[in-house]
Amino acid sequence: MSSRRSRQSSGSSRITDDQIIELVSKLQQLLPEIRTRRSNKASASKVLQDTCNYIRSLHKEVDDLSDRLSQLLSTIDADSPEAAIIRSLLAES
Repeated sequence: MSSRRSRQSSGSSRITDDQIIELVSKLQQLLPEIRTRRSNKASASKVLQDTCNYIRSLHKEVDDLSDRLSQLLSTIDADSPEAAIIRSLLAES
C-alpha cells in the first residue's frame, strides 16, 4: 500500500494520505491541549477526537458568555450605549 494512494469521496474529488497527514498536522497545531504536550506524535484519531472536544468546549464557552451578557443586559438601562453594545454582541453569537 502506498502512502500516496488516493481516497475517493462522495464526489469525484480525491484526497491523498499525504494531504490527510498535512491537515491533521495543521489541526494539531491549532489545539492548545496537543500543542502543550511534549510529544508531537499523536494519532490522527486522537487529533480528531481532541478537535471535536475542543470545538464542543468553545461552543459551551460561547453559550456561557451569551448567558452572562443576557444577565448583564437585564441589569442596565435598555437605552444606554452599553446595552446597545451588549445587544450587538448577542446578535453575533
